[in-house]
Amino acid sequence: MTADVPPQTTASRATDRAGDTSPFALGLLLRRAHWRVAAVMTEALRPLGIELRHFSVLVVLVDRGPTVQRDLAAATGADKAGIMRVVDDLERRGLAVRKAVPGDRRVRAVEITPQGIELFDAAHEAAKPLSERLMADLGPGEAERLMGLLTRFAYPAGGEA
Repeated sequence: MTADVPPQTTASRATDRAGDTSPFALGLLLRRAHWRVAAVMTEALRPLGIELRHFSVLVVLVDRGPTVQRDLAAATGADKAGIMRVVDDLERRGLAVRKAVPGDRRVRAVEITPQGIELFDAAHEAAKPLSERLMADLGPGEAERLMGLLTRFAYPAGGEA
């Protein structure tokens, strides 16, 4: 009797190592890059008393102005309960406030406060040297090229995300 032997394949298997050529290589590289950047940005935000989840909401509020919580959740990839906790934290710190939305008593828009703007600006100043450290291994023009490529990848011309 012959044992069932799986067919041989020449396809590359995902390894999560530099040089991986599997179909998962891009995703694995982006995940590893995200972890590295998130660690550095967390380091920049820690002295300010906020986390990346808080900062991501402040980014949306600065960009869009007052925003309802469901839209904040969609923009940051958080769930309803998670976004409520983040907004609660921001309100406790005086960085954001909930305000009634005219015409809908059930909905509240979240708005950044002047203190939130100050912290947002301070976060950018704190992140500058750390961001430079992240890009230190890239050659002349490569940081700009990487940003351009990632922008095109994240925001494709056809609008599919």
